Amino acid sequence: MSGTPVRAVLLDALGTLVELRDPAPRLRAALLADAGIDVELAAAERAFAAEIAYYMVNQMRGGDRAGLDALRDDCAEVMRAALVEAAPHAASADHAAIRRAMLAALEFDPYPDVAPALAALRRRGLALVVVSNWDCSLPDWLDRAGIAPLIDGAVSSAAVGAAKPAAAVFEAGLRLAGCAAAEALFVGDSVDNDVLGARAAGLRGVLVQRHGDPPAGVEAVDSLERVADLL
Repeated sequence: MSGTPVRAVLLDALGTLVELRDPAPRLRAALLADAGIDVELAAAERAFAAEIAYYMVNQMRGGDRAGLDALRDDCAEVMRAALVEAAPHAASADHAAIRRAMLAALEFDPYPDVAPALAALRRRGLALVVVSNWDCSLPDWLDRAGIAPLIDGAVSSAAVGAAKPAAAVFEAGLRLAGCAAAEALFVGDSVDNDVLGARAAGLRGVLVQRHGDPPAGVEAVDSLERVADLL
């Protein structure tokens, strides 16, 4: 541990603060309600898997609202093609209905340890900033998950123009937190993107692994509530 006092904790989002609720049942319900299309769960799962794969490759296009809107249009088209392949009768649903159903199916839930952990860190007077590989809608999703009031801000890779483990996205988080790298701790669920990326940018990286044993040589916690013990 460094003797420099910690002034800020930066945190990843997906897998660290929030998890994606199973979207396939929600997609089925949204399609039925909006377009009158009933598809099997397996078809909805295949469609969402195709959409997620496309999004992960292209998420950096969502750096602003115009880019995000175009990206969502393309994601909806990928989903529509996968749905029609698995369930040909879904061809009667137009692009707009698929897009609405896609967005309605997305829901991110905070892990149970998030609110108490962030409250404990806040009581210590620490700046709390989310730094995540996400599009520019990251603050919106954090707000919907009830996390926005618990943090000082959020930085998405797409808005910065660089994704973790690149140093630029960590540096953007540090600027928002108002501190130097040596004064910050980064917590995330990926060894490569979060722990090693943070270390390369000069931050202390901590892995959150709620289940199982962490890799050797990696500082880790099994709950976000344990982060305060590291300070």
